[in-house]
Amino acid sequence: MTTSPRTTPAVLERIARELPDQPAVVTAQRTLTYFGLRSEVLHAAAAMIDLGIEPGDRVAIWSPNTWHWVVASLAIHHAGGVLVPLNTRYTASEAEDILARTGAPLLFASGAFLGADKAASVDRDSLPALRHIVRIPVDTDDGTWDEYIARGAKEEALAAVGARAAAVTADDVSDILFTSGTTGRSKGVRCAQRQSLDASAAWAACGQLTRDDRYLCINPFFHNFGYKAGILACLQTGATLYPELTFDPGETMQAVQEHRITVLPGPPTIYQTLLDHPQRAEFDLSSLRFAVTGAATIPVVLIERMQSELDIDIVLTAYGLTEAAGFGTMCRADDDAVTVATTSGRPIADFELRIGESGEVLLRGPNVMLGYLDDPEATAAAIDGDGWLHTGDVGELDPAGNLKITDRLKDMYICGGFNVYPAEIEQVLARLDGVAEAAVIGVPDDRLGEVGKAFVVTLPGAELDEKTVIDHAREHLANFKTPRSVEFLDALPRNPGGKVVKPLLRQRSERA
Repeated sequence: MTTSPRTTPAVLERIARELPDQPAVVTAQRTLTYFGLRSEVLHAAAAMIDLGIEPGDRVAIWSPNTWHWVVASLAIHHAGGVLVPLNTRYTASEAEDILARTGAPLLFASGAFLGADKAASVDRDSLPALRHIVRIPVDTDDGTWDEYIARGAKEEALAAVGARAAAVTADDVSDILFTSGTTGRSKGVRCAQRQSLDASAAWAACGQLTRDDRYLCINPFFHNFGYKAGILACLQTGATLYPELTFDPGETMQAVQEHRITVLPGPPTIYQTLLDHPQRAEFDLSSLRFAVTGAATIPVVLIERMQSELDIDIVLTAYGLTEAAGFGTMCRADDDAVTVATTSGRPIADFELRIGESGEVLLRGPNVMLGYLDDPEATAAAIDGDGWLHTGDVGELDPAGNLKITDRLKDMYICGGFNVYPAEIEQVLARLDGVAEAAVIGVPDDRLGEVGKAFVVTLPGAELDEKTVIDHAREHLANFKTPRSVEFLDALPRNPGGKVVKPLLRQRSERA
């Protein structure tokens, strides 16, 4: 049994000592060995201290997958801070809401990238606590990262980093990831250092991750999967991380061939795209050995094709949620294709699993979240008196104890691997002039798994069309939350208690 502290500063210290020359992060712009990563992290943490960041302060990152993200996230912990990742698909108002609620004094945000400028879009006047923004250069050399890092060269700040890092404990809050709630307002999930590390270590163990692995990370770092099953899994095993800014099938196959990538997790659509790509035969993908997917229903034939045509030795599926440190259950390397395709496997990371009332999936264990940020009522509703986390998902167990997710108690659906909560969209649509009421459901989509469909009842005399409704949603919501279609109704179907009966809307959509 290890007695080493379960903190990211301690883990980075250990891996940099054991594998100093091992590549830790490789991008087109820069390669960092584990020794080099530690050095960069110490300077970035010293710069935070020089800016006045105190232990317990929340520091946000709103940027795509670059090496800066890895450095900044680990530096936050070294300075005693709490990491707050922001979804790069957020609009400025969505990001500002989270920045305000966390009181973040420092934000790392991307400069010009894909036609947007996150750093410039933030309304500083509405965020008095936000004292500093560090621009991450992505598409152009428009960043302030170098000037920021230069602050970390000050001897006094550098000397303070060691004490700050040593003071971090396993039970300190490591990160706050936000997940939309069924009330329409996002909730901040607080996880401890030990939870984020132990859960991701269990995931890595299922995939038999080692220092010999080269991990192409398509999953965004702001997501549990990219951050914990990506950055933290590699940090603990000594694997080499290759961050991908965006998913392009040709570039992905080129990267696999060039770097002899062994690990490639992602949503099912990524593998489907690679398998069906007309140029796939032109690339050598034989180095791939481990893939993990989930977040959607997966055809058995897709798993079989991944194993046979892509020659991936280990193909696994998993189930997790932010409130469980991003994890929950996972298949194992010796499971057959049918088990992998039709179930989400068995508990990992010391979770207990049982099926409760109404078939709800319940999880209990040391890696259930510490609680929601500033929301004891929501925390008490999610975690009962016996410590069981009520997931809101409906499932069943097969004779071998594998979990099958069959439905959702909540109305949440998954678009392109991202959870979407209709209540949030419905609140936005309700603010559009002419809308009397609205209801949103997820409908099947070949590319994204599910997309939103809005049912709208207009006020008397109001004239609205589909484009107006969708444009309004797009102005206020991230793209994955924006409905793709709209149907106008005279009235929404309701039960005797006045609640909208969404199964009837789903039936109506299926008949259309």
